[in-house]
Amino acid sequence: MAIFSKTCEYAIRAVFYLAQKSASGVKSGIKDIAAGIDSPELYLGKILQDLSRKGLVASSKGPNGGFFLSSEMLSLPLIEIVRAVDGDSLFTGCGLGLKQCSEINPCPLHNEFKDIRQKIALMLNRTTIGSFNRELIEGLLSLKK
Repeated sequence: MAIFSKTCEYAIRAVFYLAQKSASGVKSGIKDIAAGIDSPELYLGKILQDLSRKGLVASSKGPNGGFFLSSEMLSLPLIEIVRAVDGDSLFTGCGLGLKQCSEINPCPLHNEFKDIRQKIALMLNRTTIGSFNRELIEGLLSLKK
């Protein structure tokens, strides 16, 4: 079971890939990123364009162009990517998908799910985009399935 949408999964993996490459000053094209994270090129292109418009990744055109992350972007919390792609529903929605679930009218999973949501939000706030660079560069972590 996935916590994030497929779009958000690709966005997170792409951002981690770009963080790894940007650490050594490399700009990456869609083909390289897609191969590096095992995602469809066209779909990934749309995701990266959206992240670029929102200021979460940078891009440059030309023969030495591509996508990259600035040092400021590397220090952004991962929750920024999740919110840009999936919104806040993971942090506010009902675990059963009910529209009327609240503190006053809780679903059977409300209290337990609320705790899990808070832990996920805390983890995403504490984790920066550049958090895993060393492990990715050393090959200790993978971005492919």
